[in-house]
Amino acid sequence: MPGIAASQPYVIALFLFWAGLAKLLSRRMRAQAGQSALARLTGPARAVPALRLVGLIELAVAAALLLPPAHPLDGVAAALLAAGFLAYLGYARVAAPTASCGCLSAHSRPADRRAFARAGLLLAAALLAIGAGPHPPLPGLVLLEAVALLALSAELDRHWLTPARRLLVRLRHPLAVPPPREVPLETSLHLLRRSPAYCSAAARLTSDVQDTWDEDDVRFVVYGAQEGAAVFAVPLSSDDPAAVRVALVGEGALA
Repeated sequence: MPGIAASQPYVIALFLFWAGLAKLLSRRMRAQAGQSALARLTGPARAVPALRLVGLIELAVAAALLLPPAHPLDGVAAALLAAGFLAYLGYARVAAPTASCGCLSAHSRPADRRAFARAGLLLAAALLAIGAGPHPPLPGLVLLEAVALLALSAELDRHWLTPARRLLVRLRHPLAVPPPREVPLETSLHLLRRSPAYCSAAARLTSDVQDTWDEDDVRFVVYGAQEGAAVFAVPLSSDDPAAVRVALVGEGALA
């Protein structure tokens, strides 16, 4: 438990540095601040100064979490900031449901469940960080939580999720020919009975189906006939009755 608590300041600080620098350095983000939910809260004229102020607060809290000596108030400040994030997202969802939150970038997607989950994860991490003492962090845990925050950040989807989906499409070959499916015998018989080949040989048939087997995407169906047997070749990959062929064994005729 001490190692888990000691890992949280690093996770929170990495996220806050990223968020704060985005607000202070991204010209595109500042240009679109008037279209975010923040403008609805503060007014369009005060959206950019409010954005910069939040960025400075985020950087200050991140620095306090990383710089020694560690103090419980640093975790309290991070918890209050995360709680503020959650409250702001709730406001944005009600007051401006179609506007972006303006949290990390200039993307136009509104606040969704992933944004709430990210803020909730930050709040949980901040509450754990309050009890952090002079213990070494767990690098694996820091990496795992950082990946979780990445996955919950819709602002970064274009950098990893979209390329991953494109790779998956290429690997799956959705337009490729699908593997051959199992065709029921009744389906083949239905096609056979509608075929010109069956109509031409029906008068000579003396029995029902005697044998069937599949070979090279063709189903062979054997009937008893006056001359010995009638062997029908029914394609498994076609639903065209004209593609059915028949051979009358003993007569050597092919219809």
